[in-house]
Amino acid sequence: MKFNNITDIEKFFSIIDSCKGTVELVSQEGDRLNLKSKLTQYVSLAKVFSDGTIDNLEIIAYEPEDVEKLMEFMIRG
Repeated sequence: MKFNNITDIEKFFSIIDSCKGTVELVSQEGDRLNLKSKLTQYVSLAKVFSDGTIDNLEIIAYEPEDVEKLMEFMIRG
């Protein structure tokens, strides 16, 4: 699923941390990085945003309840 214009980075990471299964960030090159890793969150996403907003992000979640949480965040923020 693709996310656009994420402005509440803290809440976004909180949702990711609450997921039960694996959640991966898909890079522009197609690499998949474990987004539940704090190191990945800080290192890889630091390159994605510079003004406090994530413009575009592709994420893969494998557990249906995790997909639901992420969809809820996309819809309601």
